[in-house]
Amino acid sequence: MHKELQRVQENAMSLCAPVFHEMENISLYNMEKVLTAFRKAHLSAYHFAPTNGYGYGDPGREKLEEIWCHIFHTEAALVRPQFVSGTHALATVLLGLLKPGDTMLSAVGAPYDTMQSVIGLTGNAPGNLKERGIHYKEVPLREGTYDLKAIADAVDEHTTLVEIQRSCGYMLRHSLYPEDIQKIIQVVKEKNPKTICFVDNCYGEFTCKEEPTDVGADIIAGSLIKNAGGGLAPTGAYICGKADLVELCAHVLTAPGLGNEMGSYAGGYQSFFQGLFLAPHITRQAMMSAEFCAAVFKELGFTVTPEPGHLRTDLITAVTLKTENNMCHFAKAIQNWSPVDSDVTPLPDAMPGYVDKIIMAAGTFVQGSTIEMSADGPVRDPYVMYFQGGLVFEHAQLAIMGAAEKILEEMKK
Repeated sequence: MHKELQRVQENAMSLCAPVFHEMENISLYNMEKVLTAFRKAHLSAYHFAPTNGYGYGDPGREKLEEIWCHIFHTEAALVRPQFVSGTHALATVLLGLLKPGDTMLSAVGAPYDTMQSVIGLTGNAPGNLKERGIHYKEVPLREGTYDLKAIADAVDEHTTLVEIQRSCGYMLRHSLYPEDIQKIIQVVKEKNPKTICFVDNCYGEFTCKEEPTDVGADIIAGSLIKNAGGGLAPTGAYICGKADLVELCAHVLTAPGLGNEMGSYAGGYQSFFQGLFLAPHITRQAMMSAEFCAAVFKELGFTVTPEPGHLRTDLITAVTLKTENNMCHFAKAIQNWSPVDSDVTPLPDAMPGYVDKIIMAAGTFVQGSTIEMSADGPVRDPYVMYFQGGLVFEHAQLAIMGAAEKILEEMKK
């Protein structure tokens, strides 16, 4: 590493040090919470066993969902390998809770790209919410964040559900802390106590001491190949919240009348339990990686969101790289420093659920597992790469400095 890069790395680590200490305290708090849930539920090795067929009375599935309820302080949970992605779980909530004629409100600007096709804002996917006769409203951001007054004005007696997306997605906005989510929920409930407050919790689990269900969310959903799976869950997602709402979602996940009583998994449940046990620690590794990425690229003169030196509420750093060429070099470096498919060169291409071409670096053991370490973004102005994940901070350091070296070389041409 030449002297300029070494200076960048040293300055970045100095900037990160105080925040790393805060992250350690949060991780310890969440580790105690998770371990307490495991002990309270009396987890045993026989809960790891694979099951088959209908899955009636599956002890592993039932124990996993019991533990989830303890951790997230909810009445019910669906924690299932049958969910193919976080988007699948989020869509299941919307399809389970909204009927023709109902109104959904997105409280924090436009939802994530794949959710836009679920709603019917982009593309023409069959069975989207608009096609089903569900009305949609959206509260625009104000100066890059949520607008409480506008949210209050938008909620009325016809508002059935408000979606609150915790993470920034592919937007240059601030991600939401639990206290932000609490403020939004309070405003919504004051206007209409019957409105369901639904939080897209992807990338947010275990980044803070509180979860959205601790601050008033009626129901939340997220992916198991992000924070909550601890890098070991091979697939799946979760929904948890009030029992009546989760039950409605269960009848969409399986079939009307079957609900949450069925669902086996021939792979066995050990990786889900073990991943959940590791999740607070792994999430801290990923948050440290995101913080270091922000510090390094700020040192190089790029705009980063969020700025380094502050506690985070998710594990994403958005780096505005200004050109498609820089995006490609960044992605190539992250891929080259990955343990899987390190010889692959990422190229922008179409992906299901997205309007713009996407470039993605993801040399992961589990396909699409963004908790492991990845970088992706839509190839559109201002050419932002979203770096996330990192099971091991040392690995992320090497990859980030590799990306910095590539970009620095380009800047000098």
